[in-house]
Parts: sequence; C-alpha cells; structure tokens
Amino acid sequence: MTLFDLTGKTALVTGASGGIGQAIAIGFAEAGANVIGVASSGCDATVAAIAAAGGNAKQIKADLSDESRLEAVVEEALGMYGAIDILVNNAGMIRRTPAAEHARADWHAVIALNLNSLFFLSQLVGRHMIERGSGKIINIASMLSFQGGINVPGYTASKHGVAGVTKALANEWAGKGVQVNAIAPGYIETNNTAPIVADEKRYNSILERIPAGRWGSPQDLKGPAVFLASSASDYLNGHVLCVDGGWMAR
Repeated sequence: MTLFDLTGKTALVTGASGGIGQAIAIGFAEAGANVIGVASSGCDATVAAIAAAGGNAKQIKADLSDESRLEAVVEEALGMYGAIDILVNNAGMIRRTPAAEHARADWHAVIALNLNSLFFLSQLVGRHMIERGSGKIINIASMLSFQGGINVPGYTASKHGVAGVTKALANEWAGKGVQVNAIAPGYIETNNTAPIVADEKRYNSILERIPAGRWGSPQDLKGPAVFLASSASDYLNGHVLCVDGGWMAR
C-alpha cells in the first residue's frame, strides 16, 4: 500500500469548499498529504474536517477566474509547505441556458474559471514541478468532455478543452517527471447537478442509463484521485479517467 501513500506530499486543491473538491482534499489528507484548499468563499468546513481527523490543512481565499490572482495564490501556497507536489484543478461553474439564448457573459465566465484558470495555474505550478523533476497534476473533466450535453454550451466547450489541455501538457511534461491526467466524473450529486436532481423525470432517465444503478457521490472520487496523485500512477500520462458508474460504456 505504500504505492498510494502521500505522506510528506503537499496537495493544492481548487474548489475545495465542498462537493468533489472537498472529498478529494479529505482523501488526500487521509492518505497522509498536507492539503491546501482554494475557494473564493474559503474552505473552513474542509480544513476543519481534515484537522478533526488529525490531518494537516490550510486554505487560501481566491477567485481563480481573476487571472491576476493566480501567481499570488501559487506563491502563497509555496510559502505554506515549501512545495506543491500535487495540483488538482477542480474549481468550476456551470450556466444552464439554451445555446441560442446563452449570454456572452455566461460563456466568458465559464471559460475563464473552468479552462483559463486551469491552464494558467497548471503553467505556474508546472514550472516548479519541472524544476524539481516530479509532480502530479489532476484536472477535473466531465462526461461533457466527450458529449455535447443540453443547454450547457459554455460548460461543454470548457470541459472538452480540459481534456485537450490535459493531453497537451502530458505530451510536454511526461519526460520531465510530471504526470498530467484527468478525472471525468459521471453524474455526481453535488450543487452543480442540483437542478437535475430536482427534476425527477430527468433524474430517473439518467439513473436508468447508469449500469451501476445509482448516481455517484463525491466520495467515489477519493480513490481515483489518490491513485493519480500517488506513485502508483507514475507511468500514466494524458489519460482521462471516467469515474461514471459505467455511463460511457453504455
């Protein structure tokens, strides 16, 4: 099990205030990592949960859609534990309107947070990882990295971009000791999917297509994230791992 041990590693997890980001942050701490959570509203609950379990966690409040803040976030994180061994780009948003009515402001807001911040944060942290000759970057993609979705054109575009950036960075950095991969969650019950969960007809139509027979929970992302953050995945590069209950196989 030492293959999955993250003791002594430091993980920077964006969007760690709740949902998938919170579950991944707690999973890393359970595996021994020091965790730095980033969210615009802070990560008090996540830090408290990790501390209560005997782990180490700190937080940074920042709006990652503001590109001017990214360098300061990385410098602050490096000052906390001296290094960033793992970066999880999880922060994201979704705006639901039909494509013909999708506001330009919504498009730009989604792309800024879901794709632009992911690339620029990876670039900043990646430079430090390349200098040290090691590092793990995990991007949170989506089923909509492969499919078109309905009423979410900006989100779909951003998540297709996440898959592409993951592969592009892996091509350049795999030989430098930095593994870049992504997780594509299936239908997970979080704040982002709350409108679908509330729509009983649509919720059940999705459920019927999931071979596992249930929607996912943020807890289902812990194991895959720890795997991609650990030495167990040292020869995995540019992969988009579907954690979807079998959705993509249907």
